[in-house]
Amino acid sequence: MASDPAAGAPRPHPVDPRPVRRMVPRDRDEPHRVATPLELFFDLCFVVAVGQAGRELAHSLAAGHYGEGLRGFALAFFAIWWAWMNFTWFASAYDVDDVPYRLTTLVQIAGVLILAAGVPRLFTAQDFVLAITGYVVMRLAMVTQWLRAAAGERGEARGVALRYAAGITLCQAGWVVMLVLPDAARPYVIPVGVVCELAVPVVAELRMQTAWHPHHIAERYGLFTLIVLGETVAAATVAVQSAVDEHEELGRLVPVAVGGLLICFAAWWIYFARSVHAHLRSNRQAFAWGYGHYVVFASAAAIGTGLEVAVESAVHKAEISETAAAATVTVPTAVYLLTVWFLHSRHTKRGALAQSIAPAGAVLVLACTALGASGVLAAGLVCALMVSAGLLVHGREG
Repeated sequence: MASDPAAGAPRPHPVDPRPVRRMVPRDRDEPHRVATPLELFFDLCFVVAVGQAGRELAHSLAAGHYGEGLRGFALAFFAIWWAWMNFTWFASAYDVDDVPYRLTTLVQIAGVLILAAGVPRLFTAQDFVLAITGYVVMRLAMVTQWLRAAAGERGEARGVALRYAAGITLCQAGWVVMLVLPDAARPYVIPVGVVCELAVPVVAELRMQTAWHPHHIAERYGLFTLIVLGETVAAATVAVQSAVDEHEELGRLVPVAVGGLLICFAAWWIYFARSVHAHLRSNRQAFAWGYGHYVVFASAAAIGTGLEVAVESAVHKAEISETAAAATVTVPTAVYLLTVWFLHSRHTKRGALAQSIAPAGAVLVLACTALGASGVLAAGLVCALMVSAGLLVHGREG
C-alpha cells in the first residue's frame, strides 16, 4: 500500500488487468468517452482482411472479370464490416475491459484473420469454407459477449441480449448449412443469410435500445474510415513502387499518384470536416447511419483497388481499356462522395449551395472517366476543388 500525504489515507496500487466484473450497460451520457487501445487494435487486425479483399478485387478488375470480382468483394466486405460493426455497437454499450472481455475479443480477432486467409479462395475458386469458418468464429464469440450481458441484465434489457444471442446463433447455423448445399443453391441462400443477419439488431432492439454512446460511435466509425483510407494509400503506394521497379516508367505514373493522393486527402477532409454525433439521437437515425457505412467503407477501400488497377493500366499490364481503368477509381470515388454527403455531412450543412457541392462533385468525378488515362488526375483535381469550395462557403457562413 502507498500512502497519500495529502489525504493521510492509504491508497491501493492499481491492478492490471481489471478483475472480472458484472457486465452492465455504460452511461449513454458518459463524458469524455473515447475509443480504447483494444478497439484500435481490433480495427487494425480487421484492416488486414480489408486489404486482402481489395487486392483480390484489383486482380479481378485488371483482368476484366468485373462480375465475379464485385460479387466476391461485396460478400467478403459484408462479412468484415458486419462483424466489425456488431462488436463496435456492443462495446459502446457494454465494454468492461476485463479479462473475459479481452479474451473474447481476441477470439474475434482470430476469426477475422481466418476470414482474411480465406478471401483469395473465395475469389479464385468460390471456396467458402475458410472464409465462413472465420466469420462463424467471430460471430459465435459475439454470442458469448451477449450471453454474458444477459447474465448481468434484468427485465427487458435481458431480453434484448438474449434475442441478440439467439438471432446470431441461428444465422451462423444457416451459414454452416450452406457449406453442405449444392453450389447451385448458394446464389439463393447467400442473400437470405445476409438479410437475416441485418435483421437481428432490428428485431432484438424493437422494444428497447441498447445504451450505445453517440460520441463514441461517431469516433469509432471515423477511426475505421481513417484506417481504410490509410490502407488505400498503402495499396496505391505499393502498386506504384512495384511498377517503377519493374518498368521504370515514372512519368506515366505521376498523374495517377498525384490524382490518387488528392482523392484520398479530399476523402479524409470531407468525412472529418464536422462531427456528426449530435445527429445520432435514436435507433432509427443510428441504424440508417450505421448500416449505410457499409457503402462508405467499401467505396473507400475500392478507391485503393482502383488506384492499383490504374497503375497497372499506366504500365500496360491491365487487360482492360484506359477508360475502364479510370472508372475503377472514379466510380468508387463518386459513390464515396455521395454516400458521405447523404449519411454524414448533409446533417451539418446549411443552405442549398453548401448542400450541392458534394453531389455536383460526384457527377464531375464520374465525368472524368471519359478522359481515360488522365481521368484519375482530373478526378483528384475535382476533389481538391470540392474541398476549396466547401471552405469558401463555410467561411461565408461563419
